[in-house]
This record gives sequence, C-alpha cells and structure tokens, in this order.
Amino acid sequence: MPVAASAIYFLNLRGDVLINRTYRDDVGGNMVDAFRTHIMQTKELGNCPVRQIGGCSFVYMRISNVYIVIVVSSNANVACGFKFVVEAVALFKSYFGGAFDEDAIKNNFVLIYELLDEIMDFGYPQNLSPEILKLYITQEGVRSPFSSKPKDKPVPNATLQVTGAVGWRREGLSYKKNEVFLDIVESVNLLMSSKGNVLRCDVTGKVLMKCFLSGMPDLKLGLNDKIGLEKESEMKSRPAKSGKTIELDDVTFHQCVNLTRFNSEKTVSFVPPDGEFELMKYRITEGVNLPFRVLPTIKELGRTRMEVNVKVKSVFGAKMFALGVVVKIPVPKQTAKTNFQVTTGRAKYNPSIDCLVWKIRKFPGQTESTLSAEIELISTMGEKKSWTRPPIQMEFQVPMFTASGLRVRFLKVWEKSGYNTVEWVRYITKAGSYEIRC
Repeated sequence: MPVAASAIYFLNLRGDVLINRTYRDDVGGNMVDAFRTHIMQTKELGNCPVRQIGGCSFVYMRISNVYIVIVVSSNANVACGFKFVVEAVALFKSYFGGAFDEDAIKNNFVLIYELLDEIMDFGYPQNLSPEILKLYITQEGVRSPFSSKPKDKPVPNATLQVTGAVGWRREGLSYKKNEVFLDIVESVNLLMSSKGNVLRCDVTGKVLMKCFLSGMPDLKLGLNDKIGLEKESEMKSRPAKSGKTIELDDVTFHQCVNLTRFNSEKTVSFVPPDGEFELMKYRITEGVNLPFRVLPTIKELGRTRMEVNVKVKSVFGAKMFALGVVVKIPVPKQTAKTNFQVTTGRAKYNPSIDCLVWKIRKFPGQTESTLSAEIELISTMGEKKSWTRPPIQMEFQVPMFTASGLRVRFLKVWEKSGYNTVEWVRYITKAGSYEIRC
C-alpha cells in the first residue's frame, strides 16, 4: 500500500510553517495547528514518530532544525512514508549543495515547490532520483557557502532515463580504458564462551563495485553460492563442479539487478551505474571460517595480583596475513601496575578503558603470538566485589580472505561495441563484533 499523503508540511523548531503542499482535499487547513497543539507543545516529539489526532495520522521526522510532517487521512504504509522523507531530503541536498536546514528551505522555496509537484502526485510518491530529475528540472538551488561539493552538470537525453528501465545510468559514457573493480568486504561477528564454545557467529558482507565502462554494458556475476550452482548445473544438464558452496541469507540487491532473471536463473545480471555503488548485501550463518582463535587464561592470585595469558592463533593460509590487529584485554578498575611480555607487536595498559591494548601491525597466517602479563591491584578496605570479566575484543583486517568462503567464479561484461574490459577482484575480511569471554 503506498503512502497516500494528504498534505506535507515543513516546520521549524518553533512550529512555524516554512513550506506546505496539499495533495488531497480530505484534510482541513488547520491540521498543522493540531500537530503544534497536541504534539509539539506537549513535548512528545521524541516518543513516537507516528501519531493519530482527529481521524488523521501524522508521520513526522526531524532533519537538522526542520520537522517534515506527512498528514494521512486513511490507512497507509508508514515505512513508505519515512522512506519518502529520507529520499526527498537526499534530493534536496543534491540541489542545495549538501545542506538541508531552515535557511536552505527559505532560500530555495520556489525550487522546493517545483520538486514537490514532481516527486508526489495526488499523494503517491513518484521518481525521487536526483540524476533523473536534474535532467529536466535544471534550476540550480542557492548553495550553502560552506558546501564544497562540486556542481552537478545536467546531461542530455532524459527521455530514455525517465521512461525506460535504466534510470540509474545515462547514455553516451566513454572511457579510454574500460575497467571494473569488485570488492567483497565481510565483517565477522563472533561471541565465544570462556570454554571455547561458539555462542554466536555470523558474517555480514557487501559486494562493492566501481565501474568505468563505455556505452550501456550488461554485466553477469557468478558466485559459488549453492542455489546458483545447482540452477546452473540444471540448465546445462551436467553435475555441479566440486568445490565449496555456500548458502547466502538475507540477500539485498541494488535496483540495477534484474530480479526476474535472478529468480529464474539465479544469476546476478545488471546494467551498472557509472562509478561506485553497492551491488548487494548478504548474511551467512553456517560454515563460517574464523580467521583467528583466541585462548585466554586469567588467574586471580589473591586480592592484589592477577596473571593474564592470551594466545592468538591465525587460522587462514600461510601465504596471507592480517593487518592492524588489535586485541583489547579487560582488567579491573583498581589496576595499579602492569608488567607484560609479548612475542609479537607492542602492548600497553590504557586506564581510560581499563584494558591491555595489544597491537600487531602484520600477523602472518598459520602462526601464533602470546601475551603474558602480571597485574598488581590496589587493595581496598571494603568488602571485595566479584569482578565481572568483560569479553576480550579484537580488531583486524585480512586481505584476500573471506570468512564465508564466498568467491567470484566469473564476471562477464558484454557491450554491443565489443570492447575489451579489465576486471579487478579483491576480498577483505574485517572484525565486526569479535568477542571472547574470559
């Protein structure tokens, strides 16, 4: 169900109307007074972003020092309303040089009225793409003097992009060297018990692309996901190739991906936008390859001494290495003195976060490093409270390694002119929430 907005208001923090646009005649002009009286003046703005007053629903959001309020008289999709507000603000910022506040609205009210007529028709959201709207609404907004964003130049041939299926890419692009850069960036989220049992483990990943291609190319991406390989072997009437396959969960695609072909053939086919964009997001919960194993041992020797031993093993290949490895080992607040030794890297005690911070610039694969520390604590006269040990936290980045095992099998580029393309593929695994209880 679409939003079906009856009116939209732009208010400042005092409740004054900066701009308003009425799309339907099923609400009165005093709706904004009801919003001021029953919501703004009662200090309930932060409690709930959706309120019902007198048979109408108010969907509102604060951006900078401006409240954007959508008035709806019937049942509507609230998520669609918030999505419309976010996309509309991004559109206004692209015209105003990156600023959206009360001054920007006052300086550009004529342009805003023109845009409001284009992006919503009879209360139903329409096209909000800045790239398309700038092709036929060429008026330049009054830009903020603090904005350093360069002006976007209008481009010709708007008809195909407004009415056709490829609204994210303009025609006539030309490059001397046609290149495609593809990055698979993954974050590992781990929670491990003190006994070494994995309590929670998953991987969230992104496929990022940067395309510098001439013309209107059609790209096809093949991954080693289980469903895609089974569909490919079924279409080719041959058994699937041996090798590791993975199951992707919660996959989200960019709007350029042909979902019809993906549903039927399980292939990622798309006409890419020009430049950098996020092709897809995914999550994996099964078969995760952890890049590191952490084995902590903490002994409390009476009330004034502790011994800490932490061993870190790299599980990835011997020819690979991790960069920027940081291990944060928590210690009690009453720590007075620390004395430690490390086999690799450097370590120090950081009293502001109550942790021993162990940094290793480069960690080769199939190796292990150890930290041993003696900690002296301040003796207190009061009753000793048991120390609840926070988990050990890790930060790292491992190039050319994926914890999920995701791999690019092929990246094909087809364009009617038949030019040659250079493809670059890179894998990066980082620590999301990597915690080990001790």
